[in-house]
Amino acid sequence: MRGIIWMLLLALMWGLSIPITKYGLQSAPPLTLTAMRFAVAVVLLFLCTIGKPALSFRALPRAVALGVLGIGVGQVSQAFGIQGTSASVGTIISATIPIFVVVFAALRLGQRVSGRQKLGLLAAFLGIGLVALGRDQPAGAVASSDLAGAFWMLLSAVTIAFYYVWSVELTREYGTVTIAAWSTLFGFLALLPWCAWEMSHTEVHLTIGVISAAVYLGVAVSVVGLFLWLHILKTVSAPVAASVQYLQPVFGIAAAAAMFGDSLGLLFGVGVVLILAGLALAVASKRKAEEAVPHE
Repeated sequence: MRGIIWMLLLALMWGLSIPITKYGLQSAPPLTLTAMRFAVAVVLLFLCTIGKPALSFRALPRAVALGVLGIGVGQVSQAFGIQGTSASVGTIISATIPIFVVVFAALRLGQRVSGRQKLGLLAAFLGIGLVALGRDQPAGAVASSDLAGAFWMLLSAVTIAFYYVWSVELTREYGTVTIAAWSTLFGFLALLPWCAWEMSHTEVHLTIGVISAAVYLGVAVSVVGLFLWLHILKTVSAPVAASVQYLQPVFGIAAAAAMFGDSLGLLFGVGVVLILAGLALAVASKRKAEEAVPHE
């Protein structure tokens, strides 16, 4: 029962990440908000590495590449995607990350992608298309910005999934926290010049709301969520822990509707069903706990 409570808490924390990012983007541009988030996260993560195995020099290039990929591409494109579409659309497209994790892991290990996984991937892609077009608005009124936002969210999902799969060897050798800390640092450093350029060309309002959003994303989503996920994997079986992936979009869509009054049409609902069905088909196979990866 305690494990189930932790799972519900984690699903809520991660589910709120997209709506809260959307809230922060109302006053701060994407690169700035992302940099603020990981400025908070990197300090806390390095505090958590005290007493952990140190990262060797030979592993630094891979950690740098992970940071640039995961933050410089994955998290930045997510911020642009959230800015370009509704929080509900962003939440459900982000839920496809575990599907791409399964596919990339199979390809990297030279394993055959099963027919069920291919069907799940196809269902998810069809669902993404319907979700992108499924906001409750007049026929023909789908804005190009909505489609562009969906594209950025899809790019983010693919990139973050690739980041998880690519980091497996390093995390097994040095531990999840150490790799998370170093890759976050390098991703944050790579982001700083672009953030400085953005701030020089865009008006930035560092309101209490923006700062609160950055702190929540950095503390609750990137750091506390990671440790909570690792704790859950030690408490319950991996298939049970994986159910967090189903609960997260439910909390996210509910929060988006409450915070922004997202009006969702029939196509959106069908798209959500297809994406969740694709998720079930792709990740329903048994996995070892140590091979499971967190969402955020």
